[in-house]
Amino acid sequence: MLNISQDIYSQTGKVPAFKMIQADGKLFKAHDLPIGKPIIIIYFSPDCEECQKFTEKLLNRIDDYWNASIAMVTYLPVAKVKEFVSKYKLNIYPNIFVGTEGNSFFLRAYYNIQLFPFVVLFNKDGDLKKIYEKEVNQDDLTNRLKGL
Repeated sequence: MLNISQDIYSQTGKVPAFKMIQADGKLFKAHDLPIGKPIIIIYFSPDCEECQKFTEKLLNRIDDYWNASIAMVTYLPVAKVKEFVSKYKLNIYPNIFVGTEGNSFFLRAYYNIQLFPFVVLFNKDGDLKKIYEKEVNQDDLTNRLKGL
């Protein structure tokens, strides 16, 4: 019998099987994301000004994102993740998971990420719905999210 939660993370067009180390040092895997909720993956750099602005806008509109699981992934060290989580108090949001994939660059290579922030939206079944590569329009993102 297939484990559905693991299976959706191994198919093309689905949530990629990423891993990250969170600020508390714990390993977090894609299959740890709650099933049955839309998923947003945000690839970012804590030092990136655009990423900081994006995070502030997201938090200002957090009510639009409560029904989604948000994975924020960087490649920078855990110390930078801790600073970012602390600065934006991200640990108080149970639907936001922040960590580093370190030098594995799995997600970065998977999506050929060139610019930050890079945002990917999936529906509750883990199906890819939208990739924001250059500019993330928060209105578009929240409207798409509401439609899922």
